[in-house]
Amino acid sequence: MSSRSKIAIIGASGYSGAEIVSLLLSHPAVELTTLMTANQERRDNRPQKYSDALPQFYRLCDLEIEPLEVDELQKRDINVVFLATPNEISHELVPKLLERKLRVIDLSGSYRLKQSALYSRWYGFEHQFPKLLESAVYGLTEIHRDSIRTAQLLANPGCYPTSVLLPLIPLQQRGLIDPGFDIVCDSKSGVTGAGKAPSPNTHFSEVTESFKAYNVMKHRHAPEIWQELGNPNLIFTPHLLPINRGILSTIYVKVRRSVNEVMISECLRKAYDNEPFIRLYSNGTLPEVKFVVHTNFCDIGWTFDRDRSNLIIIATIDNIGKGAAGQAVQNMNVMLEVEERAGLF
Repeated sequence: MSSRSKIAIIGASGYSGAEIVSLLLSHPAVELTTLMTANQERRDNRPQKYSDALPQFYRLCDLEIEPLEVDELQKRDINVVFLATPNEISHELVPKLLERKLRVIDLSGSYRLKQSALYSRWYGFEHQFPKLLESAVYGLTEIHRDSIRTAQLLANPGCYPTSVLLPLIPLQQRGLIDPGFDIVCDSKSGVTGAGKAPSPNTHFSEVTESFKAYNVMKHRHAPEIWQELGNPNLIFTPHLLPINRGILSTIYVKVRRSVNEVMISECLRKAYDNEPFIRLYSNGTLPEVKFVVHTNFCDIGWTFDRDRSNLIIIATIDNIGKGAAGQAVQNMNVMLEVEERAGLF
């Protein structure tokens, strides 16, 4: 590339938005030129520097947080727009950005599901743009890299689905999983997965020294997982850990009777040995959350009971990293045809 690509972020004050800012500041191939807010209250106030809103960026990013002006993004020749905005806001903004020929990476869930009817049940709003759902590229980088290269609208995956899908998709595609049994996904996340908005359920006093399941049988990431796996029999239960960042998913799989340990290992290694952000564990070593925090890695380990055909997979990611901002920047790199690891090491 002869010049650095221009990047804009809408909604940079949340956890994922701030992480994108941090990653882009050291990126060799892009320039963060524009920060905008879709928050109406903020739009009515006096101009504010980003480093005033988030002091940790003092003298690192002193860009002004501007009111949202979609036409202005077009005038500035922005190459990629990141949306780190709530679902309903992304739902409305995406068509306006695409109309102006802007490439969009949406970190919300508003364009992940292909069936518009699912949104009223799982997200609580009626989706008005079913054709955009059809054209959106699901941004699980290691699986959909070829489609990501030319994407105009990229739906960045959810954090839980990333940790579940990366280990399961190769096994599913190779036909190693026994379809006659349920897959059980027991996933645990740090508190930042709930976002920055204050909530009684994520208050320090409620979370510390405790551990609980939540949104059992009704978490909106479940249909995302079902969709990408081809709607298998899969039970997903999320849990809240009293830590800031990180996800650990324990996945219980019944494989076909003919499957052995070598086949499982070869399947995963064929899929991921050359992937820069997938680390496969061997010799009985299992991933831990602390190994992936503040990285874009997905670590995968597993154990196998040949007598009973039971496979237990442990997968870990940073929910803000590979589960959100890190994967979004990885996808941006693919879209802009720059080194995929740029800004992420």
